[in-house]
Amino acid sequence: MARRLNTRLTKRFGIEHPIIQAPMAKTSGGALAGAVSDAGGLGLIGGGYGDADWLDAQYAIACNRPVGCGFITWSLAKQPDLLTRVLERSPRAVFLSFGDPAPFARKIQEAGVPLICQVQTLCDAMHAANCGADVIVAQGSEAGGHGEKRATFTLVSEVADWVYGDFPDTLVCAAGGIADGRGLAAALALGADGVVVGSRFWASAEALVADAMQEAAILATGDDTIRSTVMDIARKLDWPERYSARVLRNAFTDRWHNDIPGLLAVAETESARWNAAMDRGDPTIANTFVGEATGLIEAIHPAGKIVETLVREAIEEIDRVSRVVT
Repeated sequence: MARRLNTRLTKRFGIEHPIIQAPMAKTSGGALAGAVSDAGGLGLIGGGYGDADWLDAQYAIACNRPVGCGFITWSLAKQPDLLTRVLERSPRAVFLSFGDPAPFARKIQEAGVPLICQVQTLCDAMHAANCGADVIVAQGSEAGGHGEKRATFTLVSEVADWVYGDFPDTLVCAAGGIADGRGLAAALALGADGVVVGSRFWASAEALVADAMQEAAILATGDDTIRSTVMDIARKLDWPERYSARVLRNAFTDRWHNDIPGLLAVAETESARWNAAMDRGDPTIANTFVGEATGLIEAIHPAGKIVETLVREAIEEIDRVSRVVT
């Protein structure tokens, strides 16, 4: 019989492996979410900034497989009807990040859908627990895309200590820099019930990512990433000031990261140039949204193989570490 990692997350959600795929905006579509769920994890469609037609299309691609959906919370607040639209589909879970979950928590709970809240500080973890989150995801700054300043190792440990002391039935997952079995094993050692994986699934066959951007990520190391806000200025997205995004450095960030006033002065021209590059998948101008784990990614694989490899490597790592004890 194949060995498995049985945690509170696998038991609570009835999944085979303690792996949740991050609901990356416009990257995590129905094909990726469905493939992760098929492989025994929990796949999530990335609702992102809220495109109802896109969401409907991705749910159609998922084809009734047990997937959930994630939202950027501050954006969802501008069009809360999208939550109703998703809850009508009986999602496996709703994942909220980057904003106050309180306005949406009761509606999700009344629908009988598990609520997953991603947080970047201990204070936000406390608030999410008091809102009734079933799972709290402690996201470190190593993660690709948006986040804050805390590192994964210390944030996960601190959140786990507090949550298990005050809300023992609430689960904790780790996110940020987890791209192989060592990261999964380490997260369990820190007290997490499972992991949320973004960048590794971003570099999967099913992800909605341009080939050139995936190739750029494969060639990069964690040293080649940067936390910045210039991409949001280029996309004209009104992100709260507390959040920045980790991406691969390129000519665009080199030029504008330290000259935000200069970028704002030519925002219309630079926005058009950046977005045109994103549309054609040009990583030399548009930024590749990947985290420090990019240095651990050597090839593009199907999502199912990624899940299998993460679990196998984690079990091997746990076995290796156990032999250290004499």
